[in-house]
Amino acid sequence: MNDVGVILPALNAARFLGPLIAEIRALHPQLHVLVVDDGSADGTAQAARDAGAEVAVHPENRGKGAALQTGFAWAREHGWAWAFTMDADGQHLPREMGAFLDAALSGGLDVVVGTRMDRTADMPWLRKATNIFTSRVVSRLAGVRIPDSQNGYRLFRVAALEGLRVTTSRYDFESEILVRLARRGARLGSVPTTTVYGEERSAIHPLRDTVRFFRLVRRLSRTRDEEQP
Repeated sequence: MNDVGVILPALNAARFLGPLIAEIRALHPQLHVLVVDDGSADGTAQAARDAGAEVAVHPENRGKGAALQTGFAWAREHGWAWAFTMDADGQHLPREMGAFLDAALSGGLDVVVGTRMDRTADMPWLRKATNIFTSRVVSRLAGVRIPDSQNGYRLFRVAALEGLRVTTSRYDFESEILVRLARRGARLGSVPTTTVYGEERSAIHPLRDTVRFFRLVRRLSRTRDEEQP
């Protein structure tokens, strides 16, 4: 775990960070933990520092994609070989990290994406329908099956991100990066994950982020042939 870290993009997540970081530390003491405070107004950065995490701060909100890019740049600069991404609100379980690493190392994968689609009994019906639809679209664009393309629980080989060009900085970034990596020849896989639905509220704006997704799909459809390795 000396060269493995986790990136937590965070917006007004102060109340969640202490327990989440404590659990990560308890299970994986050597794991690097970076919180990217994306313009929070609730003391997120200080809560992360108090919990023992490294912190990068965006003075203004720039979007989840921008926070992840800041995290990936940090990972490269600090010599990480692997970078997990997890939501900062406690939806993802640190105890499942081992399954990601096992899948990556045994399968020679560059990206492992968590999938909730085998365990949807507690998933809100609209979220389930949206995940099924967007995952089919993203899979078609990427040329590889991605069962749950909207799952933020992921593991990336940091070297695979070198020189990657993306055009988005909000939630659409999470779809774009999978398509761009797959088209460059990165090997993608998935592992089942549990999602904990608690008091957190999604920051996704149904109309605005849906429009962004379809704009991304249009751009990626136009550049499909240009990006094939």
